Amino acid sequence: MSYRPLGDRQLLFVTGKGGVGKTTIAASLATLYARTGRRVLLVGVDQRSDLGTMFGVEGVTFEPKVVQPNLHLMVLETEASLREYLKINLRIPVVTKLGPLAAALDFVATAAPGVREVLTIGKVCYEVRERHYDLVVVDAPATGHVVGYLSAPQAINSFVRVGLIRGQTDWMVEILRRPEVTGVVAVTTPEEMPVTETGQLLTRLAEDTVVKVAAVVMNRMPAPLAIGDDLTIANGAVEGTHPALRVTAAVRDASSLALIRRREAEEQFARLVSITNQVFPVITQPVVAVDDPATMVQRIADALADEVL
Repeated sequence: MSYRPLGDRQLLFVTGKGGVGKTTIAASLATLYARTGRRVLLVGVDQRSDLGTMFGVEGVTFEPKVVQPNLHLMVLETEASLREYLKINLRIPVVTKLGPLAAALDFVATAAPGVREVLTIGKVCYEVRERHYDLVVVDAPATGHVVGYLSAPQAINSFVRVGLIRGQTDWMVEILRRPEVTGVVAVTTPEEMPVTETGQLLTRLAEDTVVKVAAVVMNRMPAPLAIGDDLTIANGAVEGTHPALRVTAAVRDASSLALIRRREAEEQFARLVSITNQVFPVITQPVVAVDDPATMVQRIADALADEVL
């Protein structure tokens, strides 16, 4: 089956269950496409984001910072987003703190779900519309929150029929709904619960948002102990049935565990492929055993190149 290349899009939202490595995958994808010469903006939606550690930098803010050739990094801040929105869209010069206005925003956001999310998602959509970058990669909220985040412009449209605000959300929805422009990358791991939650996420994205899934990444896929005839030999050694091989108990136990982990991972991969119905690609990313986050991002970018370029 032929799939649209992942990097042909202008906006990618990377999400996944907490702990599956979505932030690392987002940073690695941004790194990979920046290497190809594309101007890339990597965006963290949480002010507590640790994206900076992925590139060995501190003090990442709303102002994009160059962290590698062609790669800019920023973290969204609600007040800064509001300040920019007022300046660009309402032509209101904001030169002081937004204390009272921010308090009013908190009140409105409580009464009208989606307002706060629109400010942040509007920022990334604005960067796409203005073509400041070739690609915007967003380290999006985890699976429990990303649907509400992506559906925020639609939520605003459901109760604002006309006027300036409706005009603003209309163009955001148009960017989000175009699969050649925008896509979601769902990250999971080869375990039962993450795969199940990924399936639920895919269903909710299809039902509650206009954004299409671009790909699923099966992260931390254990490498096969052996393949073909070598796998038959390895199984025989572990089971003690190979006439020419005798291994120690420690080697047998370690090999047995590796074989079991790989077999279980393959079963979860097959489940995931079945869940996706092969509508979009499932990308496998091997385990990368590196302690340094910056080195890990570079290594994963290397591995992803074979899958997505």
